[in-house]
Amino acid sequence: MKAFEHHQLVEAEGHLIDSNILPQVFDRVIESGAQYEVEEFRIGRTNEEVSRLRLRISASTPELLAELVDDLVHLGCHPHTEHDVCLEPAEADRVVPDHFYSTTNMKTLVRFGGSWLEVADQRMDAVIVIQDGRAACRKLRDVRAGEPVVCGTVGVRVVPVFKDRDRKAFAFMANEVSSERRVETAVRKTATLVREVKERGGRIVVVAGPVIVHTGAGPDFSALVRAGFVDALLSGNALAVHDIEQALYGTSLGVSYETGIPVEEGHKNHMRAINAVNRAGSIAEAVRRGVVTKGVMADCVRCGVPFVLAGSIRDDGPLPDTLMDLVEAQAEYAKHLAGADLVIMLSSMLHSIGVGNMLPAWVRTICVDINPAVVTKLSDRGSAQAVGIVTDVGLFVHLLARELAPPAR
Repeated sequence: MKAFEHHQLVEAEGHLIDSNILPQVFDRVIESGAQYEVEEFRIGRTNEEVSRLRLRISASTPELLAELVDDLVHLGCHPHTEHDVCLEPAEADRVVPDHFYSTTNMKTLVRFGGSWLEVADQRMDAVIVIQDGRAACRKLRDVRAGEPVVCGTVGVRVVPVFKDRDRKAFAFMANEVSSERRVETAVRKTATLVREVKERGGRIVVVAGPVIVHTGAGPDFSALVRAGFVDALLSGNALAVHDIEQALYGTSLGVSYETGIPVEEGHKNHMRAINAVNRAGSIAEAVRRGVVTKGVMADCVRCGVPFVLAGSIRDDGPLPDTLMDLVEAQAEYAKHLAGADLVIMLSSMLHSIGVGNMLPAWVRTICVDINPAVVTKLSDRGSAQAVGIVTDVGLFVHLLARELAPPAR
C-alpha cells in the first residue's frame, strides 16, 4: 500500500459546482494516484455568492505532489501558503528556462513583491515576463535575453471563467455543439447579444472564410458592415479575392452568382480580380478609383472597417494587401483583437483556431460552421468559452442580417 507522506493545502473559490470545476479537481487528484481530503467547503448561499474550497492533497513523492499542484493551479486552485513567483532570466533571445510557466487563456495573477499583479495581454501558450512592476504575457519569439520570466506555478493564480449564470443571451447553448436546434433561434439569440455589445460601446470582431461569398451571403455580410455591427474583419486572401471577383465579374470561382453555372473562361476570373487590384496598388485604392464598387471589401473600405488578410501557401496572387509574413499577420490579428468584447467566427477553421489561441477566455466567442468537428476542435484547443452553431453559414449570415440590418421598405 502506498504511503502518502507528502502534503499540500490548496484553496479555490468561485462558482465551483455549476461550472464543473469541483469534480475536475477531484478527478485530477484521483487520476494522478494521489488522495484528497476536504478540510472546508462552503457553498455560496445565493446565485451571486461564490463557493470556497480548502483541500489537503497527499502524494507518495514530492515530485508527484509538485506536478499535481501545477495541474490544479490551471483549474483555479492555489496553495494555501502564499509566496512570490520564481523569476529567472531568459537564457537568450527566444530561449527561456525549461520550467517556464506556460499560460492559459484564463485571467491570471502573479504575486510579486508581496502584491498580486494581474497579467496583461492574456492569451494561451505564452510566458509571463515581469518588468517595471508590470506582468504581461509574451510570445516565446518575443522574449529577449535577460528578461525575467516566471518559472513554475508558485505565486501564480488562475481565475477560471465561470459558467454564465444569467441564463440569457450567451448561455443559450451552454458550450454544447449540436445541429439539433433551429437556426432561427440561434440567430435571434446571437442578434440579441450583438445588440447588447454595441449598446454598451463594445467591439465586435468577425473572423470569416470565403464561404460567406460562395454561399451568396456576401451582400448580407456587407449589410452588417454598413450597419456598424463589424468593428474589424480578420480573414485570408481567398475571401477578398472571391468577393472582388464577384463584384467585378458576377462569379465566384468562375461560377455565376445568378445561375449557379460555370461561365466560359470563368476559371480565370479570380486571377483577373487579383490583376485588377494589383494594377490599382491595393484594395482601398481600387475602391477609391471606382474599380471595385461593391462587395464586402468595398464596404469595409468605405465604412472604415479595418481588415487583415493572413496569407498561406495555397494563395493565388496573393493580393497586395495580403500579409505573407506569418509573424506580421499574427501581430496584426492580435492588434485588432485587443479589447474585443465579442468574436464571431464564420466557417474558417484555420483562422478561427488561430484567433482562439489569441483570445483571453472572457471574450465571448461564437463559432458557426456546417462541420461540427470545426467547433469541437476549437474547444479542444482550449477555447472553452466558444459556443458552436452547426449550420450553413450562408443561411446564418442571411438571417442575422435580416434581424440586425433589415432592408428599408
